[in-house]
Amino acid sequence: MLTNGDEEASGTLGQERNGAPTIATGEEDGALVCRFSGAWITRTASEGDEAVREIEVRRDIKSLRLDLSAIDKIDTAGAWLIERLATKFAENGAEVALSGQNAAARILLDAVSTAISEREEPGPEHRTPFLLRFPEAVGRAMYGFLDDFLAAMNILGATIRGAQMKLGRGHAVNLAAIFNQVDRIGVGAIPVVVLMSFIVGAIVAQQGAFQLRYFGAEIFVVDLVGILVLRELGVLMTAIMLAGRSGSAITAEIGSMKMREEVDALKVIGLNPIGVLVFPRLVALVVALPCLTVLANFAALGGAIGIAWLYSGIEPDAFIDRLRTSIDVSTILAGLIKAPFMAMIIGIIASVEGLKVGGSAESLGRQVTSSVVKAIFVVIIVDGLFAIFYAQIDF
Repeated sequence: MLTNGDEEASGTLGQERNGAPTIATGEEDGALVCRFSGAWITRTASEGDEAVREIEVRRDIKSLRLDLSAIDKIDTAGAWLIERLATKFAENGAEVALSGQNAAARILLDAVSTAISEREEPGPEHRTPFLLRFPEAVGRAMYGFLDDFLAAMNILGATIRGAQMKLGRGHAVNLAAIFNQVDRIGVGAIPVVVLMSFIVGAIVAQQGAFQLRYFGAEIFVVDLVGILVLRELGVLMTAIMLAGRSGSAITAEIGSMKMREEVDALKVIGLNPIGVLVFPRLVALVVALPCLTVLANFAALGGAIGIAWLYSGIEPDAFIDRLRTSIDVSTILAGLIKAPFMAMIIGIIASVEGLKVGGSAESLGRQVTSSVVKAIFVVIIVDGLFAIFYAQIDF
């Protein structure tokens, strides 16, 4: 608290008076003179506010002089009351002059005046013209993409550099955390992945057989299902389900830690948040997604075998014999090669969005939604790029 203890000028060195704040008014040369006295501090601010308001109601004042020489003590609250009075009359067109303040009071009044003048007044709401809204949205999206890309590269680089749990150490891989995440991300997702893949394989087989029946070529449904599932649908459906199931969970977990400042606590005690939080989940995704893709392929082919047998009369032995001639090792590898890349994409996007969470539940929900949408979108784009690449190299 700043005080106006100019003891040398007042002759009261080492003593403080605690009188109530008062304002004595008078007329001099057509100007209203207000002589302030007493203690203008926080403890007596209510009394000072009453005295100031009695003067503020006057509207016939053209000139105002504020004499502060008799003030015993002053702090921010008192300075604000005096500055409010001066500002009020200045806005009404009156000439305002201050006198008698010592050096400490002058500094305090200048600071309060600056703070009041810099206070932002609510202006009219700015609305972008209709024709500029789309380019503006595109520009903001590009800048957002750049920020996300740099954050993703930071996480990827920190992960590749090592799973260091402590800054400055290039080892200490936490195998227990990795196995725990593999169990949660991989083993826990087996039922939903197998069920969804079985249903998708059955639907593709039924629709393919229905259309090929017109040409008397129902047996080619085996080629259709085998190539489509092993090259595209198996890994893509698994990646999408993991993005919705595990990607959202990763974002929620890291985001909750960010909200509770646990990420900052890790930095304070010298731990690397990327090594502690992101690396185990990223490794678990890279391990789990190819394994789940294999299970998804078997489940989809199982669903196709059942539907082909019931709907088209193609027995399982005939289905498997035809499948052997329609696919080769490259067909299986074409899908499995994509799995680690998609796993990295899901894990990095989920981690980036989790680290962007603010301090509110609304922010957490927004980033979880953004994580799922972005991960699914990028996974589909990457799958299309792989398809183009395979076509170019005839793989």
